Amino acid sequence: MSAMERYIAFDIGDKRIGVAVSDPFNTYALPSSTYFRKGFKSDIAALIKLAEEKGATAIICGLPVNFDGSEAVQTQKTARFIQALKEACSVPVICEDERFTTMMAHETLISEGMRREKRKNYVDALAAANILDGYLNKINKKR
Repeated sequence: MSAMERYIAFDIGDKRIGVAVSDPFNTYALPSSTYFRKGFKSDIAALIKLAEEKGATAIICGLPVNFDGSEAVQTQKTARFIQALKEACSVPVICEDERFTTMMAHETLISEGMRREKRKNYVDALAAANILDGYLNKINKKR
């Protein structure tokens, strides 16, 4: 892996998409923002634009599965979205298991004393960071 690689991660939900980016050395993930969905095609275009703006060389997308690893209804919806992103995008799009990432994000924000109304503005970006951290840990172990 070259030093010029940069990852962006998306936690894809029905209403919001959390965004996180890797640090310059790809050792940890930084929560970036929350994108509020507007419509399938415009969402795809917006995420590609975000990836380009951040200089991403690959996109990591969280794929929601049940705790036992089986597919959920949300798995198929998210997989369709990821497939459309892959078809429209010029950089690799990689799926990463996102089990527990949103729950971990909620727990982190609660432990920091953040109130419920504020949490929903941060939880998706933090979940995306958890997804990206999982991916970075995997690739850094292989090196």
